[in-house]
Amino acid sequence: MPFIKKPVTGMRDILPEEMELRNYLMGVIRRVYESYGFSAMEAPIVEHIENLTSKQGGDNEKLIFKIMKRGEKLSEAGEALDTDGLEGLVDSGLRYDLTVPLSRYYANNQAKLQKPFKALQMGPVFRADRPQKGRFRQFMQCDIDIFGDPTNLAEKELILATTEALSALGMDKYGFKVYINDRRILFGMIEYAGLPAEDAEKILIVLDKADKIGPEGVDRELSELGYEKASIEKLRGILDKYKDSSESVRLMGAEIPNYDIRAACENVADIMESVSALKERSLDLCFDPKLVRGMGYYTGTIFEIRCESFGSSICGGGRYDKMIGRFTGQDVPAAGFSIGFERIFTILSEAGFKPPKSSDKLAILIEKGVSPERLGEIFSISAKERSEGKRVFMAYMAKNKKFQKEGLMSEGYEEIREFYKD
Repeated sequence: MPFIKKPVTGMRDILPEEMELRNYLMGVIRRVYESYGFSAMEAPIVEHIENLTSKQGGDNEKLIFKIMKRGEKLSEAGEALDTDGLEGLVDSGLRYDLTVPLSRYYANNQAKLQKPFKALQMGPVFRADRPQKGRFRQFMQCDIDIFGDPTNLAEKELILATTEALSALGMDKYGFKVYINDRRILFGMIEYAGLPAEDAEKILIVLDKADKIGPEGVDRELSELGYEKASIEKLRGILDKYKDSSESVRLMGAEIPNYDIRAACENVADIMESVSALKERSLDLCFDPKLVRGMGYYTGTIFEIRCESFGSSICGGGRYDKMIGRFTGQDVPAAGFSIGFERIFTILSEAGFKPPKSSDKLAILIEKGVSPERLGEIFSISAKERSEGKRVFMAYMAKNKKFQKEGLMSEGYEEIREFYKD
C-alpha cells in the first residue's frame, strides 16, 4: 500500500515563502515582548489529561486530541474497560492552549523563577475542531503572562506590550481596538438584575453570543430559558446604559450596591485611564459589559482586541488568580494575553504583506563538473561570506538557468554569483 502524501485532515504543509513570513512576524512579536522584560520559556505540547479536563478550558475541553496509554499500562487499562470505559485508556493529550500547561510549568518550577515571572511563550496548540477556511487543528499561539503580581500593573503592561507588538506588525491601519471587562462585573450584573446566581455560567454562555445574535437574540434566548421578563429587561438596561468610557464604568459601580462590583469597576476604569495616558501612542480602550471570554479559569479582568473591519477578535486574555492553586494548593496572582497569530497572519498575508527583503542573501550557482579543488575554493568563499553574516544558498546550475535565477530573485537572492570550471 503506497504512503499517503497529503497531510492529516485539519493539518497543513507550510511552504518556504509562507514560513518566511511567519518567522518574520514571530520575530517582530518576540522582540517587542523581550523589550518589556518577558523571558522566553517552553512547556511540552503533551499534557496530563487530568489538567486538560479540569473544566477550566470551556468548550475547548471537548476538542482535545487524547493520547492512549502505552505498553503494559495500555494492556492493564484494556482489561479494565468494563469498569473505566474508553477514558481509562487515556493518560495525556495535546495541549489546546498555552495557559494550562504554562500554569503547570510555573507550579513545578516557581522556586527557580524570578518574581514576578514574566513568561513569553510561542508554540503550536491542537484542537480537534471541524476544519474550514482559516481554521486548522494545529495552529500557533503567542502568549505573554505575568505571575506573582496582584496589582493591575500586570494588566496594563500586558495591554501595552500586546498593542505595541500589533503596531510593529503594521496592524494600526486595520483599526484595532482593545475591549475590557471584569468577570466580577458580569456576575454582579446578573445578581443585580435578579437572575439566579447559580445559573450565572449558563447566562454568560448566552451573553457571549451577543455579537452574533444581537441584543434581541440574547433577550429571546434568556426568555426561552425561563427567566422573568423583568429581570431580562433590567439586565438589558445595564448593558445598554453603561459601556465604552471609563466614566461609564465608574457610574455603573456607583449604581450597583455591591463592594466587589465597585472594586472591579474602579479597577477597569483605572486600567483604561492609565493606558490611555500614554503620550507616545494613541490607544483606543473601550469598556464592554457583555465581554465574557469563554475560558472557565478567568477570575477578574478580561480583555480582547478586535479588528472592526474583520469582525473578529485577534487577541484575548485576562486574570486567572486561582489556576496555580489547583496545582499547589496556594493561589498565585496570574494574568496573560494571547495573540491569535493565525488570524494576524491571514490578515497580513491576504493583504499582500511581504517581509522586508534582506540585502544579506547571496546565491552561488556552480557549473556541473568543476574539480574538487575548484569546489574547495568556492566552499571557502561561501564560508567567508557566512562568517560576515550573509545567508548563502549554493546549488549546481540548472539547465534552464534563467528560470533558476528568477526563482532565487523572487526569494530575495538579489546577488547571484556564478562559478564555472575554468
